[in-house]
Amino acid sequence: MPADTMSSVLVIDDDERFAATLAQALTRRGWRARVAHNVAAALAAVRAEAPDAAAVDLKLADEDGLTLIGPLRAAHPKLKIVMLTGYANIATAVKAIKLGADDYLAKPVTAKDVADVLARGAHTKRSGDGAAPLETMSPRRLEWEHIQRVLVENDGNVSATARTLRMHRRTLQRKLAKRPTQI
Repeated sequence: MPADTMSSVLVIDDDERFAATLAQALTRRGWRARVAHNVAAALAAVRAEAPDAAAVDLKLADEDGLTLIGPLRAAHPKLKIVMLTGYANIATAVKAIKLGADDYLAKPVTAKDVADVLARGAHTKRSGDGAAPLETMSPRRLEWEHIQRVLVENDGNVSATARTLRMHRRTLQRKLAKRPTQI
């Protein structure tokens, strides 16, 4: 169940199936969830009914989810904003937090992961409530996620992926043979 002060969430993701599934799972966990699939729909939804939290995808088709942070924060300064992305890297995580996001989660995520982060309230540095800081993704996990993304972009071609990453092909093959590290 969400915290008493957090009861409604806006899920903003261009993947309609993922957004609907996440919203449904959050609803089962006690949240009132609504969905928006692009920047304009998200801003209209926030103006119509102020949610307590927003789960925002980093890439919204041809739009950038980071552009939503400022308007969401301006509309509702206490809104809990969690960025979700399948393209996790340190630079976008830092940028999202600097722009005002409270947290950053790398996909694939479960509804439980999102609900847990939303229920925690504001990020420790913002709230000052003494709560334990959220676990951040390890550099090894970030590297694994980045390699996987580039591998997909190169249609599974290891040689092309190695060239893109400016890495020796054998080094890449060794990294791919290892299991991904945990967050």
